[in-house]
Amino acid sequence: MSVDTSAIRIRDAEEVRVVTLDRPERRNALTPDALDALEAAVSEADQSVVYLRGAGPAFCAGADLDVVADLDRASAEEFAAQGQRVANSIEDAESAVVAGIDGAARGGGVELALAADLRVATPDATFAEPGVKLGLFGAWGGTVRLPRVVGEGEALDLALSGRTVDAEQAHRMGLVSRVTDDPRRVADELAANDPETLRTVKARMRDDAPPEVQERREAEVFGLLVERHADAIADRRES
Repeated sequence: MSVDTSAIRIRDAEEVRVVTLDRPERRNALTPDALDALEAAVSEADQSVVYLRGAGPAFCAGADLDVVADLDRASAEEFAAQGQRVANSIEDAESAVVAGIDGAARGGGVELALAADLRVATPDATFAEPGVKLGLFGAWGGTVRLPRVVGEGEALDLALSGRTVDAEQAHRMGLVSRVTDDPRRVADELAANDPETLRTVKARMRDDAPPEVQERREAEVFGLLVERHADAIADRRES
């Protein structure tokens, strides 16, 4: 299937849905309509892996400043809440979500990537939270996820300075999972694994219950998977 809607392009393969932010002339900046389309593209995926990428020389410049310039206080709060909802839909998707970052990721683009399960960058990728230079800050969940991913010290450095870091710097601080010339191959690598197990591992890693509850759930699901995949386990043991 191939669908174009609100600058979001979808292409489905057997186990990978490729979602492309497709406004290269605006560095894939996102409008409210595009955010709605992105949320649907990710949350409605039947594939075990969603690969999120940007068209052209940038991953995503974040919110479209033409939209932001026309906001008043109330509508700005609504736009922030919409971006947070979309980021949450990426984080909460049943599919494993891989953000393939080539070129610039700025502001909201970084925040949406932070919600993905893996952030895989090319050597040409760069990252910044430049909102402070406009008297703003990342309000699509950035103040929550950035410290969680890179630690409070690195998060404050990025957000208070607005400075740009390259792919290797981002990798060292934990903002990027891997640096590779072909991020799509990582999505294919994940998709080669059992879809049910991918969903299970993601759900367990995202569980925020108390540790003792997480451990009980982990044991229960492990038992279920051993039962379901007994034949495959036996075949591997005998090979």
